[in-house]
Amino acid sequence: MPKFDIVGKRKLWFAISLLVIVPGIICMFAKGFNFGIDFTGGTIIDLRFNEPVTISQVRDSLKAYNLEGSTIQLSGESSDVGESESVMIRTIDLSEEERKEVMASIKADVGEYQVLREEKVGAVIGSELILNAVMALAISWIFIIMYVAYRFEFRFGIAAVLALIHDILIVMAVFSFTQRQIDSSFVAALLTIVGYSINDTIVIFDRIRENLKLHFRRGGDVNELVNRSIYQTLTRSLYTVFTVLFTTFALYFFGGETTKDFSFALLVGFGSGCYSSIFIAGPLWITFRNWAEEKRAREKALA
Repeated sequence: MPKFDIVGKRKLWFAISLLVIVPGIICMFAKGFNFGIDFTGGTIIDLRFNEPVTISQVRDSLKAYNLEGSTIQLSGESSDVGESESVMIRTIDLSEEERKEVMASIKADVGEYQVLREEKVGAVIGSELILNAVMALAISWIFIIMYVAYRFEFRFGIAAVLALIHDILIVMAVFSFTQRQIDSSFVAALLTIVGYSINDTIVIFDRIRENLKLHFRRGGDVNELVNRSIYQTLTRSLYTVFTVLFTTFALYFFGGETTKDFSFALLVGFGSGCYSSIFIAGPLWITFRNWAEEKRAREKALA
């Protein structure tokens, strides 16, 4: 048996997760989330400059008003080389006075321009996408339970889905704590995290299933079996998470302002996904298995 008893310390792992999730849920209700313009609506400004400009020039000008997280897009023939005369800015809902100040700052910092369009818009996503995202996650969890129950057993499916819910709650808790902006890319990040986490969990469950066949032939402790299965797949799990974290760190530091919240969600989610695959999913399955055996023992004693 491996020296470090992961399954035997499962109460510790569950407690660590709850120390993040429970305060996170409280924070979600107390502080809520910092929803971006995709959910709340905002202001769209289309400008045509006299000379080609870059996104970084416009973003630097917006920093004075804490609007550097705005979506800035170039259009026109020269946009493929990173600069253009035509720029669209999508930012939070600005009052008339705020809008004038921002546009005056852009003119002073970046250059003269002509206003092509200037309007307030409603939420692009809002409650409809939130509902659709929740439905998509719920449906995917149902199919995951069905698939894992068919391939392994029902308790594996429940443990896998609870590990996924754990990862999503961790990411949402961190975003509520930090008040980082939530936009349409956050939904994409959650779905990406779910795909990564369930893949890592299935690898460990598959090894547990293989070892169970030997267990039933040779006998032995199930806790030791799960520990051994986790350690046999540990190198693969760590190599995978380090690889994706390296690329996600690169995206976070070099991808620009508009990708920071997306890549930050991935960083938190991939880390949580690796943790839940190793320390949550297998120990949960053992817990459910022990509950079932205790129930059968009580029923047998009463019979």
